[in-house]
Amino acid sequence: MSKTLVEKIWDAHVVKREEGFPDIIYIDTHLIHEVTSPQAFDGLRKRGLPVFRPNQTVATADHNVPTLNQHLPIKEELSRYQVDMLTKNCAEFGINLYGLGHPYQGIVHVIGPELGITLPGKTMVCGDSHTSTHGAFGAIAFGIGTSQVEQVFATQCLLQQKPKTMKIEVNGDLQKGVGAKDIILYIIAKISAAGGTGYFIEYAGSAIRSLSMEARMTICNMSIEMGARGGLIAPDQTTFDYVEGREFAPKGEEWDQALAYWKTLYSDDDAQFDAVLEFDAADIAPMITYGTNPGMGMGITENIPATQAQPESEQPSYQKALNYMGFADDAPILGKPVDYVFIGSCTNSRIEDLREVAAFVQGKQKAEQVEVWIVPGSKQVEKQAIEEGLDKIFEAAGFQLREPGCSACLGMNEDKIPAGKYCVSTSNRNFEGRQGPNARTMLVSPLTAAAAAVTGIITDVRELI
Repeated sequence: MSKTLVEKIWDAHVVKREEGFPDIIYIDTHLIHEVTSPQAFDGLRKRGLPVFRPNQTVATADHNVPTLNQHLPIKEELSRYQVDMLTKNCAEFGINLYGLGHPYQGIVHVIGPELGITLPGKTMVCGDSHTSTHGAFGAIAFGIGTSQVEQVFATQCLLQQKPKTMKIEVNGDLQKGVGAKDIILYIIAKISAAGGTGYFIEYAGSAIRSLSMEARMTICNMSIEMGARGGLIAPDQTTFDYVEGREFAPKGEEWDQALAYWKTLYSDDDAQFDAVLEFDAADIAPMITYGTNPGMGMGITENIPATQAQPESEQPSYQKALNYMGFADDAPILGKPVDYVFIGSCTNSRIEDLREVAAFVQGKQKAEQVEVWIVPGSKQVEKQAIEEGLDKIFEAAGFQLREPGCSACLGMNEDKIPAGKYCVSTSNRNFEGRQGPNARTMLVSPLTAAAAAVTGIITDVRELI
């Protein structure tokens, strides 16, 4: 029987299936961090249980860590407590931890791929919604809640309803200045922040296949922002070349065996999806959000859609979002002054992102009133950026290269955007207060963020390249 890629991987991991009940599926890799794991560890203690398969759990500190002076004690009391608890819990339960100071420390969704922990055909979970990032490798990867973290600790399995499947095809060639972040913001703007609810999405088409692995990770990362359970891309030679030789990737005969299996991971030609959507890459412009969810996005040269154009039931919340952002119906966003630029997060903090920004800003200076933070996704990304001299380019431009962490993606650490200030951000969420109480966030690609940094206003990067 023909199957989609999701069905192939899912069915291969079903431990038990009964009519009328969720499947019990086996989890190959469990990623954890300091925020969603403490209660789960406490649950194990209360029940007198060990972690069932600690070698299949990988931990890092990322959400609460400072991105300056990481060699010093963490100033914020709650952040320090959570990071300390992760260290103690991992030591007690025998889990490998890449904590502060470790050369592999970084954002959980950056270190998994770069270390070769993320592999095609795997099932992967983490107590973090953006676990969908790992789907770029042809894996079923999704976020879970704290009670489910405990469930995986105890059994290495989860109770899960098999998701519906959606295929999103993007075909054709992208315009200059348009990248993976623009693709996914465009899709979300077209289908809304709830358009993928209940689905696992497979991204396909010539525009997707032409992307690098790091760009594919950006696409899959934001699947959750359209309500989807997760997103994935069928592995191909680009995938295999990226994985080969990484620290924990298979080697020798194991590599040959793994590769033979990975080459079977694609949706059959006659596989049936529950929904199929198609987009033309040529229609995608540099994108920017203007509201308080990622679905409120538009091409950067467009005017903000009018409240009256929205469904009547959504007009109050739509107007509330515009009021929060200080924007008005039908107004342009081009030329809007900005206060902060944040380039980082599990969406856009990899070496390709930093290279792209550095190539654009070389020989340029940031606008005087703009504060620019460049936050690499891991110690390895930071090390590579310094080895390639990107730090010198950023320094000359007035950009601050910080140390790895989730940083200003979310207000759980010291990197917060002040109230009322506008931040052009390469992160994944623009919710009210996401980057700090009453901060105003506009989501963009790294190139568009760099353009705003040097001009001091929202700028169409196509005019500058």
